[in-house]
Amino acid sequence: MKYNPKYKDQWSFDALCRFVKVRGHLLQSPVESFLSVPLLRRGEAASVTLSQVQISCLLANAFFCTFPHRNTTSSTAEYHRYPSINFTSLLGQWSERKKEKLRAVLHYFHVMTEEKTKSEGLVTFERRCVRDSDLVNWGSCKEKMNKLYVSSHGTIETEGTGLLQVDFASSWIGGGVLGSGLVQEEILFLMNPELIVSRLFTEKLADNECLIVTGSQQFSSYSGFGDSFEWAGPHEDVLRRDKWARLQRQIVAIDALHFKQRRDQYNMISVRRELNKAFCGFKRHDHDKPDIATGKWGCGAFNGDPQLKATIQLMAAAAAGRGLAFFTFRDEELELGLRRTHHLLVEEGVTVGEKPLFRLLEDFCAAQQASGGSHVDLFHFIWTNIGPSRSQL
Repeated sequence: MKYNPKYKDQWSFDALCRFVKVRGHLLQSPVESFLSVPLLRRGEAASVTLSQVQISCLLANAFFCTFPHRNTTSSTAEYHRYPSINFTSLLGQWSERKKEKLRAVLHYFHVMTEEKTKSEGLVTFERRCVRDSDLVNWGSCKEKMNKLYVSSHGTIETEGTGLLQVDFASSWIGGGVLGSGLVQEEILFLMNPELIVSRLFTEKLADNECLIVTGSQQFSSYSGFGDSFEWAGPHEDVLRRDKWARLQRQIVAIDALHFKQRRDQYNMISVRRELNKAFCGFKRHDHDKPDIATGKWGCGAFNGDPQLKATIQLMAAAAAGRGLAFFTFRDEELELGLRRTHHLLVEEGVTVGEKPLFRLLEDFCAAQQASGGSHVDLFHFIWTNIGPSRSQL
């Protein structure tokens, strides 16, 4: 509290107190010296590389809430466009969700404060921006659909090992990881706590930006989702390291639009934005060529249409020249529909823009808006307009 005296009567650490009384864990703050960490500012392509020990030191400070200028989102505050980093929200107002989160966080610190188990590799955080001149002209893109693997079983972080793994991100990186949020992004950050440090220096993402993290370590396993989430014990990472001593895990954070009403997404302004955001994350660079592991991006609390989001990601992956591994999270109907639709697009030689998927999305959005509130099924719409004589979805 001596770092933040004005919050003495506002902050509560009851969740931490109750947890430690039950678990009996002891935290030791690692000591590591380094120059001040540069900021990844909006509109600037840049990267930050930190050692895993440096990250643990920064996160220990975040745990003990020692960043005094990061406690307000007031528009006049110096860091008002950056996510919170102090753990105050996680350490107060006890809940079962926070208990499981704290189990993951304290396990991470336990590993990193033991000489025998702490990791000493590097992790790179890279902010990427796609300029207007580099964006795809979706209406005339000649790229055909690339390869697709789709399954209703498996997860991005497990079966997608070795691929570019998509973080269904908030534009405020990490989302509700330090609060009560427990969906895909928050769980990813809890299993790979080194990702949390990105909140210290990553300004809110713009529509043409993403964050790529290379080398983060998975420390824990889990089960469940949301209220059913549970920390399931330690995870031993057996990935190889590259020449920079980074684990060969690459995660891309791309934020989907949040639609208050599901019908709000059926317009080409939103479709173009999502295509550009996905392309920003999927765009190939010389040093990262793996295919993409993804799923129902923005289809939970953000109200995205799974069929539309899957089609958008297919198009963005095609434009980026990458294959797609799509995990539907036990949605067998989506698995079947996506597989059949992709097969049709490949068989008919459909391209992203010329023949005629982008144009078809324009027609689909118009049909959706003209439907009077009744839902139009995108996969059926594609089938009807491209291959009506073949079969029915």
